[in-house]
Amino acid sequence: MDLTSAQRRMAFIVIVLALAGLGAFLLWPRPSPAASAHAAHPATSAPAPAPSSSPVAPASPVPSGPGVNIYQLLPFTQADLTDAAGVVRRFCFFYDASASTESAGSYVGRMRSLITSELAATLAQDYATPGVAQTRTQQKQTATGSGAITALRAFGASSLTFLVTLNQKTYSTPQSGKTTAHTASGDYAITIARSGSGWQVNDIQLASAGNS
Repeated sequence: MDLTSAQRRMAFIVIVLALAGLGAFLLWPRPSPAASAHAAHPATSAPAPAPSSSPVAPASPVPSGPGVNIYQLLPFTQADLTDAAGVVRRFCFFYDASASTESAGSYVGRMRSLITSELAATLAQDYATPGVAQTRTQQKQTATGSGAITALRAFGASSLTFLVTLNQKTYSTPQSGKTTAHTASGDYAITIARSGSGWQVNDIQLASAGNS
């Protein structure tokens, strides 16, 4: 059947509109599935975590290191100090001990291993000083001594100086025959030095005079 001119024009318009609609459908941007899902299920803000009911543990204290060994900072060991102090105490015992019948050589000989040869010569000379030796003989004096270490005054790589309180008790028996006792004490500085594997006293003087 032949279409009239009006019918053909109407059919053309319908086709154009159909093609335009199809093109618009094909060219219009469509949302992604993830976006569609997001739109279908709008996100809700995550609830803030509930505060914990358990108490907060206090910060642990920083562990302290082991105590400092003071002998690591010194030029001698604890054993060295003990040995040196022992030599000083034995020296004090012999230093103040004497007898009216004892010679200078005997007096020094009792502590020969504890003192240097230089100090031995000095002590022998002091012991034999005429006035002192004469009084000791006339009064028939005998003496005993001891020493108490009170402090470590100074130290070096091979020497130690101790402060020591010397105590001496002297017994005198003059011609009258009556024995009397006299006690004296004083503070001294005694220096001891390394000698081989041990120690020897090399100096003694009043603490007030100083010693280094």
